[in-house]
Amino acid sequence: MGLFPLWDTIRRNHGVEHATLQILAQRRPGIHLIGRSDPQGFVVYGDVDTEELANATTEALARLQQGDDDLAVHPNCGTNLSVTGFTAGLLAWAASRGKRKPWDAIPAAMIGATLGVILAKPLGPIVQKHVTVSSDVDGMRVVEVTRQDVSGVVRHRVKLAH
Repeated sequence: MGLFPLWDTIRRNHGVEHATLQILAQRRPGIHLIGRSDPQGFVVYGDVDTEELANATTEALARLQQGDDDLAVHPNCGTNLSVTGFTAGLLAWAASRGKRKPWDAIPAAMIGATLGVILAKPLGPIVQKHVTVSSDVDGMRVVEVTRQDVSGVVRHRVKLAH
């Protein structure tokens, strides 16, 4: 554990969530699921069989424990979106500073934003790996996987123990 145990717990859960979703996507191409991690584990939104989700989570833990660290970094993670928005906005702002007329700022801002999007492509996974997810899941296990149907929305709560 680091200086921030709660953050470390969420990062590990986030890594298991990503690995689980990647395994499910490999098994069922075209499946649409959304995950959200928290201190107890994670929630998966979307119609997936409970046993299939439990098996994928168990496999995810095993593969991460065996060193398959790349499973913890997901291409559709919200971290990637945040990094893209931040870098595009920052570079658009920086590129348009000092322009006397608003119309002069627009091309510079567009170029800055485009450069920001390009730079964010490799930067998002780096931020995931070092800030928002962890593949250090030694000693973790699945406690339970439960399904809930709330107003037609299917979600599963995956509880993890550390």
